[in-house]
Amino acid sequence: MLYPTYLCRSDPFALMPPMMRDLDRGFWPPSRAAFPAVNVWQGSEAVAVTGELPGIEPGDIEISAKDNVLTLSGERKLPEVPEGARWHRNERGYGKFSRAIRLPFTASDDKVEAKMTKGVLRIAISRPEAEKPKKIEIKAA
Repeated sequence: MLYPTYLCRSDPFALMPPMMRDLDRGFWPPSRAAFPAVNVWQGSEAVAVTGELPGIEPGDIEISAKDNVLTLSGERKLPEVPEGARWHRNERGYGKFSRAIRLPFTASDDKVEAKMTKGVLRIAISRPEAEKPKKIEIKAA
């Protein structure tokens, strides 16, 4: 990369930001987004998690809940390519994956329900009775 030298006359450190940016690009590969992509939201009764897992069979996914962490793990298998075929573009990742999601309360396996439809995994984690918000009645004095 060529850098304009006229910048050096007034500020000797002016070349540092573009040089550091070029170094960063050269040494570290671009980061991939976490897999699977998930959405998490909380209601008063439960926490809901949805994850995008296209092309993965439900039997290839493991879900576990321990303390306040929900873990999704599994494997996306490499598709079969006909003999003699070449990849022109291969952007999807393959292999084992694991994703840990911190929950706002302690969950147990018996309070977790999971369904998969069209490559979207939906998980509902019920809040334990002891941790559900309780309405406090105000008494008149």
